[in-house]
Amino acid sequence: MEIELLEIRNFIKRCSPFDVLDDFVLDTLPEKLTIRYFRRGHTFPEINTQEKSLYIIRSGAIEFRDQAGLLNDKLAEGDIFSQQCIVDSSESGIAVEDTLVYLLPCELLAQLRKNADVFNRHFNRSINERLRDAVKHTHAENMRDLSAMKLEVSGLTDRLPVIVDQATSIQQAAKIMTKEQVSAILVTFDNQLCGILTDRDIRSRCVAEAIALEQPVSLIMSTDLKTVKDTTLLSEALLAMTRKQVQHLPVLKNNAPVGILTTADVVRHLSTSPALIATDIGKAISLQALERISTRLPELQLQLSLSSATAKHIGEVIASITDAITCRLLELAEARYGAPPVKYVWAAGGSQARNEQTSHSDQDNALIISDEFKPEHAAYFKSLTQFVSDGLNACGYVYCPGNAMATNPQWCQPLSVWQQTFGRWINSPEPKALMLSSIFFDLRAVYGDFSLLDKLQHSVLKRTKDSQLFISLMVANALTHQPPLGFFRNFVLVQDATHKNTLNLKQRGIIPIVDIARVLALKTGISAISTVDRLNAAFESEALSAEMRDNLLDALEFIGSLRIRHQAEQIRTGVGVDNYVSPGELSGLEKSHLKDSFAIIKTMQQFFESRYSSA
Repeated sequence: MEIELLEIRNFIKRCSPFDVLDDFVLDTLPEKLTIRYFRRGHTFPEINTQEKSLYIIRSGAIEFRDQAGLLNDKLAEGDIFSQQCIVDSSESGIAVEDTLVYLLPCELLAQLRKNADVFNRHFNRSINERLRDAVKHTHAENMRDLSAMKLEVSGLTDRLPVIVDQATSIQQAAKIMTKEQVSAILVTFDNQLCGILTDRDIRSRCVAEAIALEQPVSLIMSTDLKTVKDTTLLSEALLAMTRKQVQHLPVLKNNAPVGILTTADVVRHLSTSPALIATDIGKAISLQALERISTRLPELQLQLSLSSATAKHIGEVIASITDAITCRLLELAEARYGAPPVKYVWAAGGSQARNEQTSHSDQDNALIISDEFKPEHAAYFKSLTQFVSDGLNACGYVYCPGNAMATNPQWCQPLSVWQQTFGRWINSPEPKALMLSSIFFDLRAVYGDFSLLDKLQHSVLKRTKDSQLFISLMVANALTHQPPLGFFRNFVLVQDATHKNTLNLKQRGIIPIVDIARVLALKTGISAISTVDRLNAAFESEALSAEMRDNLLDALEFIGSLRIRHQAEQIRTGVGVDNYVSPGELSGLEKSHLKDSFAIIKTMQQFFESRYSSA
């Protein structure tokens, strides 16, 4: 095969669903394709063409918008546009970059679908139609409902799962999957769920590794199972799929499998799917690919905001995508520099750790290394942390202004050194230590050996519970973030030249609540990281009354929602995103509610000052 055709063949091989086709079939495709070039601003697909085709985006980007100008869909490198072959569609978009595409005639696509069941299932018309209906529904005027996110997963799975015993041969399992037309089956041992077998497992663990088809499925199945209950909400299942980077979740009822939730099931019910973005992240083979994917995050935040998602949910979704990008960067780093010489855990800090992130925040992170670390290992971890931190910066998570990152040798240490560092902070607290605590007491494991962070947090919480001096200083530090409310319930506005006459909703509204929740966690030994979880746990431990908890949760959500709406408008209009809201943006009722929220925070701070400052 000529080198040009071989390059095209290898590119198509990386594009779903062509990645499931046999190598022989793939070898025949390049010479049957035609190439088209769309200049920026030109209509896509071609107008007045007689031959209908499937389009594979080789480079560039295409956007599809509705009549109101809201983004319905965006195609980039590796994406396909198959509507001409699936439905009688006149849908058109605009090339927002100079775009090169490969065209596959619909007649040839029909032949491929006829001869390959797995390939054919990708083009299920009902999925395409329902996905498009979901997008239109989400963007329709005055139709901003997130009922799908509140749906239980039992309402999403289409059928009972196909189950085989772990002794079943790989070939027999593949035959069953083909007959049942499923992309995954569950595996049991002694009637207990022990694994899952997917098309990908067969392709990557059997075919690619030349494993004999007579071997049992237990040899290639995935055993690191993440399951959900039939009563689990779609939003929770979606976060699980995103964080674990899986496309299949076994659904259990009374500990017995009753279905398998797939990415396709989720797509049917969500217009903008973080699971799809996470899937693309998992497939990315370069930093450049991750950079392109990360540009979709502001649009994701915008669409979630338009769908009336809560601030809590948006924070969780954005943080889960950041987790996925971080994990993929670490995988790419390990592929470049080799396996780590000793175990480590990459821990996120700040808003990412608390699952309260918006796009794009700056990066806060740390590396905790096993105490088996030796001086000669330092060069490896220096290269790894620099690669990941640079990659995050390229993806929009800018370097931390305070250098609170794993690239800083202070934040890349063995476990025992970390324990000593936290010990100094707690036993002899200094202003800088108190400032850093806002980041590093919120650490959450993202990748690696999670037990390393568990050990660190266990020792930290044991110390903070018994340190009255440290807690009183943490309270004093938290009180530096006062809500912008004057004596007569008037707003105290920012007066600097850049943001004159605005309210900093994050620094003066959200951060004070975050600080209160952190102090409660450190005081009572609560291991939870997110602000909502910490407030709920504080109530459970009787450190906070039900009224105080509810008031703080309401204030957090209301202020967070105003902030998200403000940022959504900035994203929509192409203005740089910030946290500064002018009172003129708010209705009279919203101003009143915001003042109530600030008053709740101020009351809680006064309570904290009287109770803990001299503790």
